Amino acid sequence: MAGTVANAADYDCMIEARQNIEIRSPVEAIIESIKVSRGELVSRGQVLVTLQSGPERAANELAQSRATMQGEIKAAEARMDLAQKKFTRAEDLFKRNFVSANARDEAEAELRLATEELRRAKDNQLLNVHEAKRTGELLAMRTIRSPFNGVVVEVLLKPGEFGATSIRDPIMKLAEINPLHVEVVLPVSLYGKIKPGQQAVVMPEAPIGGKLKTTVSVIDRVLDAASGTFGVRMILPNTKGEIPAGVRCKASFS
Repeated sequence: MAGTVANAADYDCMIEARQNIEIRSPVEAIIESIKVSRGELVSRGQVLVTLQSGPERAANELAQSRATMQGEIKAAEARMDLAQKKFTRAEDLFKRNFVSANARDEAEAELRLATEELRRAKDNQLLNVHEAKRTGELLAMRTIRSPFNGVVVEVLLKPGEFGATSIRDPIMKLAEINPLHVEVVLPVSLYGKIKPGQQAVVMPEAPIGGKLKTTVSVIDRVLDAASGTFGVRMILPNTKGEIPAGVRCKASFS
């Protein structure tokens, strides 16, 4: 069972962001606008950047119009309805020996053709719907949104500059700071004494100060033989965003 770790305050730790990411353009395009600034808190799904999208917007509007047009289907339905009536009448007259088999066959062929035209019109409509979805997805790629609740660490590009997919050209950097991760390295003599879910106290350096409650979430299963240590990660709630990432601290376990 986990017990109190003696002199736990001697264990150095670091308060880090849960994750740091670089925001890049998913397509090659000119940046139209940047909606956030350095240090600003952002929420998941919030618009960060818009890219120029004139052709994509026009293509999407055209595809949406085609996807909602019913004229071709209505016309095909009318032709099939008329062909169905003609065939029914020809079939009745044929049974009464008023028309030839050839006339009946022509009416049946016309009905089959009208049926095929209706099927083709519906298939085309379905393709138009899929095309509208595709162009909508392409247009959506011109609006870059935040993948999580976090903070803008740095804005690197400006409106009018070229947003590229290159790994060397991020538009901005974001950090997720709720919850925070607390990383601590402990001697192997404590391995097995620290358990997931165990409570711990973190004491950040000035100017933060104070004592903060954390919970052990990850214990490394691979030890560092060279240093005789292993890593532990703790979760530190930061709902108000008052605790900055990158702060050194001391940790004690109970």
